[in-house]
Amino acid sequence: MIRLENVSYCYPDGTPALTNINLTIRKGEYLGIIGRNGSGKSTLALHLNGLRRPQKGKVVVKGIDAGDFSKLQEVRKIVGIVFQNPETQFIGRTVEEDLAFGPENLCLPPTEIRKRVDRALAEIKLEKYRHHSPKSLSGGQGQCVALAGVLTMEPECLVFDEVTSMLDPDSGEAVLRRIKKLHEKGKTIVYTTHNLEELHVADRILVMDRGRIVLEGEPENVLSDPSLKDLGLTPPSLIELAEQLKKHGIEISWENTSSPSSFAEELCRLFLKT
Repeated sequence: MIRLENVSYCYPDGTPALTNINLTIRKGEYLGIIGRNGSGKSTLALHLNGLRRPQKGKVVVKGIDAGDFSKLQEVRKIVGIVFQNPETQFIGRTVEEDLAFGPENLCLPPTEIRKRVDRALAEIKLEKYRHHSPKSLSGGQGQCVALAGVLTMEPECLVFDEVTSMLDPDSGEAVLRRIKKLHEKGKTIVYTTHNLEELHVADRILVMDRGRIVLEGEPENVLSDPSLKDLGLTPPSLIELAEQLKKHGIEISWENTSSPSSFAEELCRLFLKT
């Protein structure tokens, strides 16, 4: 669906942000991208819908060169992006106005705009906030409104750039559940984070460091890789605990490291068998 070919990009001061990135994002997959601050993951995310253009190489979205300025609107119909701070995406005075902004720019008929706004509000379950100012909402609600604004464009791929980093744990969990449901409905998801706990549900994970992809694979393999600590990343606590228990002959299955409750249930089951 999206292909990056030898993509390189430098910051204005000459510091490399991306170096020879080669990557294929498959339709319908949930791709996690992790790395500490400054690793290049956000810069990579911005290249996926043309918000950044490679200085070398190219990004191809469903056969369209994302670096071609004349094709940007087509690319952004396919790939939508949600940022860390939702307030940077708010434009309308009310939630309804904000959600209508994107479809209006596509010159859609008013009836189609209304349908898209209604569908997006239903998707995120914020219908009752239709006439509220988006800036009056909580952080989690605001992030969901930003997501709904992207959904009104009906993209096939959704890119989330550290969207839970400014949220409390409960709000973050609520946003992650909505993202998971969108993936289950067939959306392609690209999710960047430095919090490895959030990527148990991914199909594939990339680890970035200093503008390069240094590790890639299925979550079960990547999240338990010993080199993560050398890259300044903290492995998920339940996976670390499972690794320690394994040394003592207690095997916790990968599926049961997804949440504290499932981990505890599996541990109790194993002890009751002994």
